[in-house]
Amino acid sequence: MIKLFSLKQQKKDEESAGANRSGSGGKKASAAQLRVQKDINELNLPKTCEINFPDDDDLLNFRLIICPDEGFYKGGKFVFSFKVGQGYPHDPPKVKCETMVYHPNIDMEGNVCLNILREDWKPVLTINSIIYGLQYLFLEPNPEDPLNKEAAEVLQTNRRLFEQNVHRSMRGGYIGATYFERCLK
Repeated sequence: MIKLFSLKQQKKDEESAGANRSGSGGKKASAAQLRVQKDINELNLPKTCEINFPDDDDLLNFRLIICPDEGFYKGGKFVFSFKVGQGYPHDPPKVKCETMVYHPNIDMEGNVCLNILREDWKPVLTINSIIYGLQYLFLEPNPEDPLNKEAAEVLQTNRRLFEQNVHRSMRGGYIGATYFERCLK
């Protein structure tokens, strides 16, 4: 009798171990993967944006390319990397600008100051919300909440000089001691 119960238990343990192996093998999608899949299926990209996946099997890591068609940054090409964690949608994705840009809300390391990526994040927000937020930063840079304080100060005090600095940086050149790679499309 005791042997019968131990055999049943052993069989049960083997089945659950097999299920765990197949579950971690990528067959079962996480909540974050399911939500990202839904967000991507419902994307409504503006004509100035393009999204690409370096690895088609990895929806949690992708790139967004923004090519503004108006404003200070018209004609530029800016690449952002998205890293979506397992806590998504409860935690916002990590977004970095891979293109060095003279912008009050993007620092030289590519960190982005966008309220919905920080304190104003809510799980109801989507990848689409972030894309529109990033696009808006290029249309209306916000000098009130800067990461690049020097660019913000120039924007507030001398709009014409700010515009010249943006164009010089996008053509590839120095602003002060900082060199910017060409980022015109």
